[in-house]
Amino acid sequence: MKNWKILTLLMAMMVLVLAACGNKEEKAAEDTSKEADKPAAETTEEDAGVYPLTIAQPEGFKEVTLDKMPEKVAVFDYGFLDTLDTLGVEVAAVSKKVLPAYLNKYADDKYEDLGALKEPDFEKIAIMKPDVIFISGRQGDAYEELSKIAPTVYIGLDNTDYVNSFKANSELAGKIFGKEDIVTEKLAEFDEAVAALQEKAKATDKKALVTLGSAGELFAYGPGGRFGVVHDVYGVPAVDENIKVEGHGDSVSFEYILDKNPDILFVIDRDAAIGEESKTAEAIENKIVSKTTAAQNEDIYYLDPTIWYLSGGGLVSELEKVKSIDQAF
Repeated sequence: MKNWKILTLLMAMMVLVLAACGNKEEKAAEDTSKEADKPAAETTEEDAGVYPLTIAQPEGFKEVTLDKMPEKVAVFDYGFLDTLDTLGVEVAAVSKKVLPAYLNKYADDKYEDLGALKEPDFEKIAIMKPDVIFISGRQGDAYEELSKIAPTVYIGLDNTDYVNSFKANSELAGKIFGKEDIVTEKLAEFDEAVAALQEKAKATDKKALVTLGSAGELFAYGPGGRFGVVHDVYGVPAVDENIKVEGHGDSVSFEYILDKNPDILFVIDRDAAIGEESKTAEAIENKIVSKTTAAQNEDIYYLDPTIWYLSGGGLVSELEKVKSIDQAF
């Protein structure tokens, strides 16, 4: 009789244990099902809303569609590299030959070298298999070949609408890589600096001339030209409103500078920008130019050539440009 009671008690205990195990298995299965319903860690709601992303291109370049956020990014344009660096975007490859000093970290071997700005290394780029290639005017002739390798996005600047094209490129970078908030913050900082400079420019009657020294020659730039942002956006009055609007500026003499007699003379040294021996300063500071108001009042300013000639259009470089002109006031 006692043995029967003990056996009954043992069977009841086993039933309870099996029921408990069943509940745990059901709970585990339910949890697993819930985890399966969650999106993958690398796919955010924001990403899903952006991709596939179609990027309009100017005439002569094909519309580009990116199916997902690029991981292996190749960048020829230093201004766009400046922006991506500011946004904390990982870049895989750049053109290293004439890197601006403030972007010199990309000279490291961890980054692939795309070749010269005007002579891309097509074979190396093809082996690298980038997800996207960003180019500007200097790579125009290489566009067709590059676009055969990977989606190639043209982000060159429009000198006739400079600031808006710079902002559009910055916003595109923010959209592609999910960094819109940072772009908004940086552009607001830029706008504030420009507004302050415009007020200073309005408060003076000083007129300026922007020049570029290259291989012993001197070129002038005015409104609507390559460096026309000084006049068109910052509001600095131009000493000559009729300078030819060309990519390489208007070739001028020292006598021309004396004849126009600017109150402020800005000088960009192209030779220094591309790492060649330069005598631009020596040439500018001669007996003829020394008679100008700018020279006599010590208002000749040598602008950072890497920023002005090589990496314009970046979130850092454009703010630095404003600051460099601001020093004249």
